Amino acid sequence: MQTVSTISKKSNYYIQLEEQFGSHNYHPLPVVLSKGEGVFLWDVDGKRYYDFLSGYSAVNQGHCHPKIIATLTEQAQKLTLTSRAFYNDLLGEYAKFITEYFGYDKVLPMNTGVEAVETAIKLCRRWGYVVKGIAENKAKIIVCADNFHGRTSTVISFSSDPSSYAKFGPYMPGFEIIPYNDLNALSKALQDKNVAGFLVEPIQGEAGVVVPDENYLSKAKQYCEDANVLFIGDEIQTGLCRTGKMLACDHENVRPDILILGKALSGGTLPVSAILADDEIMLTIKPGEHGSTYGGNPLACKIAITSLSVLKEEKMMENAEAMGRLLRDELKKLNSPHISLIRGKGLLNAIVIDHPRQDAAWELCLTLKENGLLAKPTHGDKIRFAPPLVITKEQIEECVEIISKSLASI
Repeated sequence: MQTVSTISKKSNYYIQLEEQFGSHNYHPLPVVLSKGEGVFLWDVDGKRYYDFLSGYSAVNQGHCHPKIIATLTEQAQKLTLTSRAFYNDLLGEYAKFITEYFGYDKVLPMNTGVEAVETAIKLCRRWGYVVKGIAENKAKIIVCADNFHGRTSTVISFSSDPSSYAKFGPYMPGFEIIPYNDLNALSKALQDKNVAGFLVEPIQGEAGVVVPDENYLSKAKQYCEDANVLFIGDEIQTGLCRTGKMLACDHENVRPDILILGKALSGGTLPVSAILADDEIMLTIKPGEHGSTYGGNPLACKIAITSLSVLKEEKMMENAEAMGRLLRDELKKLNSPHISLIRGKGLLNAIVIDHPRQDAAWELCLTLKENGLLAKPTHGDKIRFAPPLVITKEQIEECVEIISKSLASI
């Protein structure tokens, strides 16, 4: 397989700027983007691409959604930040809106996804000590192998991916890693009375869109209830209509005790995250015991209300379900010898590449780029296909043609 990835002089200028003055903690596809609208992105030379990554599901509503951008520009001219030292006129409105939207008593607003994960961990531990009665500093949280919950020092402490944790120690104690999609392992781990929570992705996104067995989540939730352990659902990537339901947990009618949201909560405009829980859990944290300067800022609150509203107004959940099914069906029809597996729910999908070359998935993504579609490999041989939820039937069919043409180059 030979792939020629064309990089213009203009694109190369921006790439070299990053290389010289930026840290080297990412390995981007060689494309320099300057504009986005709906399902499309444009590079600095004006070439248009289908976006099949959606900012890791941060732009579920599509790039620069007009209603979200209108809210952004309007609020940005009024008030952006007060800190939580004072009240503002939007946090209460947002708190009421999002708690009613998802059916929880309380919300704790944060910024980035991993901040929300960290907040959920702290809240779970606090509940474990003051409600469950676990002895001080003995609380444990069960997590799954191949998880991806972020990159802070606490979160990498329970990663099983060496690229996340190697040579970043010492590591935070208090976590037990069990296999994903293994109820027997969960049942055994829950026998420890010091377990306060089970933190899980309903679908493991970064691991390559790994979908668990049917009823895994519902049984895991029941096991947690029986053991008096909190079920913590990390829906940062899987939530907000991405999988064809508002939350991926909704596929099994599971209501997490602590729900973690982020990414598309702002429609891709700025970092907005949140955790939701009921009073018995949330009110264990008192004033001064946790916070964030930017968490719950007026700009974020206003944008989040609009971002959540357009998901329902434009029936993005239903479209994700229908278009995801169409995408997987059309990919199967290609009958490509180089696709060993197609998996996903809604518009969170992945293909596993079968090719003797270790860099085949990367090379295929370079070819996809040349043909007008942007996607990125994960864990070597897997490629996520997760376009914005506003994509149409005709666009799905055009994208499958691009994928078919690109596969033919292998």
